[in-house]
Amino acid sequence: MLAEFIRYLEAERRYSPLTVRNYRRDVEGFLAWLGTDDAHFDPREVTTGQVREWMIHRTEEGRIGAATMNRELSSLRTLFRWLHRSGAVEKNVLQPLVSLKTSRRLPAFVPESRMAPLVAECEEEQDEFIVERNSLAVLLFYTCGLRLAELVGMDRTDLSADGTSLRVRGKGDKQRQVPVLPEVREKILRYLQLIGRQKICSSEEKALFLTHQGKRISRTTVYRLVRDCLARAGVQGKKSPHVLRHTFATHLMNGGADMREIQELLGHASLQATQVYTHNSIARLKEVYARAHPREKKGE
Repeated sequence: MLAEFIRYLEAERRYSPLTVRNYRRDVEGFLAWLGTDDAHFDPREVTTGQVREWMIHRTEEGRIGAATMNRELSSLRTLFRWLHRSGAVEKNVLQPLVSLKTSRRLPAFVPESRMAPLVAECEEEQDEFIVERNSLAVLLFYTCGLRLAELVGMDRTDLSADGTSLRVRGKGDKQRQVPVLPEVREKILRYLQLIGRQKICSSEEKALFLTHQGKRISRTTVYRLVRDCLARAGVQGKKSPHVLRHTFATHLMNGGADMREIQELLGHASLQATQVYTHNSIARLKEVYARAHPREKKGE
């Protein structure tokens, strides 16, 4: 059963390898709690009450947060919807269950004044190739709002012929076009010339971001280079590629961009996912108000 479900996620839903791995782990964890395995699992025997008990076990004994619990519950929902559609079960026992309430956290971002020195920090490496590659990665996260998997999966052919846009393959293999700023275009072209000159791309590898050996860069390497760059620049709090994606969206919102345009650039399936950035924008407006409004300045 599990093998067929995984094939469904990969072939029909076109989920990324990381997402598929998480789904597999969540389902296997539930089966282990039931005291069974894939070979002996009969989904017709699962009840709504059992799933509720599993949720209590995970949140109380497993001590996982609401967001993690909801993600694991989503994996089971997808499984039982698939089983119901395929006729393996008569009803979806997950349907009556509701997700746990989660506190809404504002996404972390880097202030606009810190972005220029941050990129400069990435250029302090001694190796010319590492300098160009790492600083370009940081710039693309910030200027194109890419996810980590999107940047790692990008090929050199995803750059348009005139270099003014990039084709991005997002979640569910959905594609979108994002514009490339002139300065970033020049940086991409300089990087491409460099890997050609150093014969780093002499293999058949099509990836845009490469290792010294000419292989596609790994997620771990990109995560570390961004983390180290943010740390050297003195950025506080979380340090990850997603922080730069949040920074991209927040700066666009603060600059007056339309929310639907930001949604399209980020590749969000729904506008609801994009609306979180209005909170950051309002927070910034409150700061401006407190600094600039005459009555605030007078303390009246």
